[in-house]
Amino acid sequence: MTAILKKEFKSYMHSVVGFLFIAVMIFFFALYATVYNFASGIPYLSYTLSAILLLFWLSIPILSMRILAEERKQRTDQMILTAPVTVGEIVVGKFLAMAAVFMIPVVLICAVPPYLSRYGAVSFGESYVVILAFVLYGLACIAVGLFVSSITESQVIAAVLSFAILFVTYMMAGIEDLISTTGNVLTKFLSVFDFQGRFVNMASGMLDLTSVVYYVSVIVLMLFLTAQSIQKRRYSVSVHNLSMGAYSLVTVCAVTVLVVIVNLIAGSIPERYTNIDVTDNKMYTLTEQTRDILEALDEEIDIYVIQAENSADATVAQTLKKYADASPQIQVTYIDPVVNPQFVNKYTTGSITTDSVIVESSRRYKIISYQELYETELDYSTYQQNVTGYDAEGQITSAIDYCVSEDMPRIYMIAGHNEYTLDAGFQSAIDKENIETETINLMNYDSVPEDAECIVIHAPESDLSQDDTDKIIAYLNKGGKALITTDYAGIELPNLERIMAEFGMTLQNGFAVDNDSGHYYQEPTYLLPEVAYAPETEGLTGEYTYLLAPFAQGIGITDEETEDIIYTRLLTGSEHSLVKTDAENAVSYTYEDGDIEGPVCIGIKAEKADSVLYVFTSARMFMDNIDLAVSGNNKRLFSNIMGTMAGHESSVSIPAKRYQMDRLIVPAREVMIFGVVMVVVVPLGLIAVGIMIWLNRRKR
Repeated sequence: MTAILKKEFKSYMHSVVGFLFIAVMIFFFALYATVYNFASGIPYLSYTLSAILLLFWLSIPILSMRILAEERKQRTDQMILTAPVTVGEIVVGKFLAMAAVFMIPVVLICAVPPYLSRYGAVSFGESYVVILAFVLYGLACIAVGLFVSSITESQVIAAVLSFAILFVTYMMAGIEDLISTTGNVLTKFLSVFDFQGRFVNMASGMLDLTSVVYYVSVIVLMLFLTAQSIQKRRYSVSVHNLSMGAYSLVTVCAVTVLVVIVNLIAGSIPERYTNIDVTDNKMYTLTEQTRDILEALDEEIDIYVIQAENSADATVAQTLKKYADASPQIQVTYIDPVVNPQFVNKYTTGSITTDSVIVESSRRYKIISYQELYETELDYSTYQQNVTGYDAEGQITSAIDYCVSEDMPRIYMIAGHNEYTLDAGFQSAIDKENIETETINLMNYDSVPEDAECIVIHAPESDLSQDDTDKIIAYLNKGGKALITTDYAGIELPNLERIMAEFGMTLQNGFAVDNDSGHYYQEPTYLLPEVAYAPETEGLTGEYTYLLAPFAQGIGITDEETEDIIYTRLLTGSEHSLVKTDAENAVSYTYEDGDIEGPVCIGIKAEKADSVLYVFTSARMFMDNIDLAVSGNNKRLFSNIMGTMAGHESSVSIPAKRYQMDRLIVPAREVMIFGVVMVVVVPLGLIAVGIMIWLNRRKR
């Protein structure tokens, strides 16, 4: 086998064909890499490798067309068949020779991710998984080309037939959609020949072991059929050898059935064992919160996707597979709106966009629009909405929790005093907790509504009236719960402070600073506080896990020894923190006369009997732009507090996952150098070397 491998590899390297194949692969890869990865700054190789898959239609047939067909035509195959090697070794040797030529440009491709990492963050896991998929796809195509070359004497026929087969395997997904968008027996059979579909599975950041098994089984089957094709020429069609021909046919059928069985077994293994999420942000991995909720399910949940399965959003479909795999109570069904347009009428009189999701239990249902599954932001340079986050898990888990909950808690947002309004991200966090919210002005009520699970007073810019204050204090003294936030504005709020005084707390007017560089971000007024262990801070106390609290005030406690109030300091500054009480005349961030020395408390929980009061003196920490700086940690704290006040045993505080990595910043000069060298110089140099070697051999 080694001799065959060396002979064929030298044959490619001593002709134009081998160098031309390598040059063409490098040219097209470098061309698309220059456009996508360097000029556009896209940190994913999947864009580039997906674009050049079509090369296999042309390059593989040219590479493989002569490998066996020419020897059969020249009758030199008889010499090999009589050599002291088995037919299997001949086939494997020739296959490995072509694979070696194919791997030369692949080695160059493998060097690109580390090179790109010079210009920004690159996911090495995703990069090398898609390279693996590219290699397996290419080797499967080479195996097909080898088999086709073994059944004909004409190189032209071998090339054309290989091209036709590889083209069909590439276009198979489109052919299936033309036959049926909902799928049937025929499309399931045709999917066996879908090479590209398996590549797409792995190009999305998932190491799909079933796809690996599929490609390997295709390679093995094609090599076996090639060996049988060569072996068959040793037999005559005489009656004496009919039994040998029958044996060969039976063997082919047996091996084919075995390959099918292996793939069926691989496909039946739960996806949690066969799909490995290699994305940096674990896009397809369910969080511990979701797994806990799914494990506790004791009733059936139906999830309907309003789209044909073949046309559904691939990322959402992969996520839903994880849900179905994690719990036998989850049933996922795809509803084609073209085939069944009346289905959504059971849930709404309005319209539902395609790819939207409906989660339903025996109690209730919830509709999740497709737009809610992704977070977007406006690019002001192009005025287009760009996807920035993937929130499918948070929305679906929240919907499941909603459908199985006994009742829906209600939170009242107090208005009428120029309070801040919650940003969209934090309002979404409340919605995920399956909490109903209503904004009210207490002037219109004799008291806080009795169905209030809790109330929120979000940074009023003018003081509460005495009447409103009395209603809130009465509500709290009856076992109520409240969240108060403040924002440093240099104004006095005596009635708001009267509510805090009921729980033995005072508001330290001024702004908090921290002179420990490890406890602030950019400026000493942007605090990175110490986080205490508590149910509200679950998941937020790890190393390098930060909360950001800009322009906070301090919270004082009038009597630490009180027996009827329990205090939990949730957020505090370092030993070097303090409150600047005279903001207008302050000349530095260090201690001056009149300042209040730290550690400064900026977030606290006070419990008195059944009453609970949370106070956070940095209202801006509950803003989307501040939350983005700490990867959603502020929002998680907010969600945990809302869930705790609503009486939820577990909080659905699953933040949206980053949809894409930041773009690479590649200088124009570097783009130009890479493009010129890899798109022009290297391919032309390879072709020139190939021609020189070919001419030199002809002279001999």
